[in-house]
Amino acid sequence: MTTTEMMTLKTEPFMLNFGPVHPSTHGVYRMRATLDGEVILDIEPVVGYLHRGIEKLTEERTYSGIIPLTDRLDYISPMSNNLGYCLAVEKLAGIKVPERAEYLRVIIAELQRLANHCIAVGSFLNDTGAYYTPFMYAFREREKIIDLFDMVCGQRLTYSYMRIGGVSQDIPDEFLPALNKLVEQLSRWVDEYDFLLMQNEILLARTKGVGILPRETAINCGISGPVARGSGVNWDLRKADPYSVYDRFEFDIPQGENGDCYDRYRVRVEEMRQSLRIIKQAMNDVPAGPVRADVPHLIRPPKGEAYAHVEAPKGELGYYLVSDNSIAPYRCHIRPTSLINLTALREMVKGWKVADLIAIFGSIDITMGEVDR
Repeated sequence: MTTTEMMTLKTEPFMLNFGPVHPSTHGVYRMRATLDGEVILDIEPVVGYLHRGIEKLTEERTYSGIIPLTDRLDYISPMSNNLGYCLAVEKLAGIKVPERAEYLRVIIAELQRLANHCIAVGSFLNDTGAYYTPFMYAFREREKIIDLFDMVCGQRLTYSYMRIGGVSQDIPDEFLPALNKLVEQLSRWVDEYDFLLMQNEILLARTKGVGILPRETAINCGISGPVARGSGVNWDLRKADPYSVYDRFEFDIPQGENGDCYDRYRVRVEEMRQSLRIIKQAMNDVPAGPVRADVPHLIRPPKGEAYAHVEAPKGELGYYLVSDNSIAPYRCHIRPTSLINLTALREMVKGWKVADLIAIFGSIDITMGEVDR
């Protein structure tokens, strides 16, 4: 065989399965990757391994009885799931939430955003080769937030703290002092964490210019949350379509410029600072009063339909409800942030190598409970 003939030889593409049980798939998720050596030619996502039929189950439960189901969607951010669903029922039934409950909801929702981003940033750094040290530091701080959730509702994973018309119970006397102490600790921790990693050579090499999601593609795919904002999309429901009492607080919307893994990481770190900023304002202005409207146990909203959405930690989380004036929804559909954000993965990974696939996938930050429902 001549040298010329050897140079014209081509490799044969082959398929490689990632998952459905794999530490870097962040759940029971499968990727069928077509590779040329280590270069990714194509990828096919395979979901459904965790399907539980939650949307169908809602048709046989009372409106209040559905709240625990929402905890099992994005189980990294259950409080945000509770809030989105309760807003949809309140909109459908015309229920007014007391002022104190609105402020408590905002505080809890932003604490949940911080807890989510601790996991998102920590696991992303693990995916880029930093191993477990940054992840364990982030998990340590998340545990402090979970301690506060435990204080208000007695649970550490599936909270069901939000209720239709408010929250399940008022905060104890020791909550706000503990929260104030935690906010100061987290503010210092975010600065230290950022100082150590923002200019880390390995992190920059693994994430800068990798997995670029153009702004137009993000918009066309319906991408939301930090993934969209990392691509320069100025869209945050807390500003674009304010709910609860978010319009009373001052905060900024962090954005990226290049739409790469690094920008998505940076957006989440900056969002943690903004969440702390919101919590400080809310703590200072929490009014007295009831924490729940006078709502019957069995709610019968009038016939009609309603859609409510929240800026969950991963993006826009929406609930569409249809009422036939019974004690259970006629129909419930959930707009899952993680599933929709996954739709751009194929375009983001083409041409990159297997090691980059893990980093790109990790930068999206998904939870399979929300993908499959």
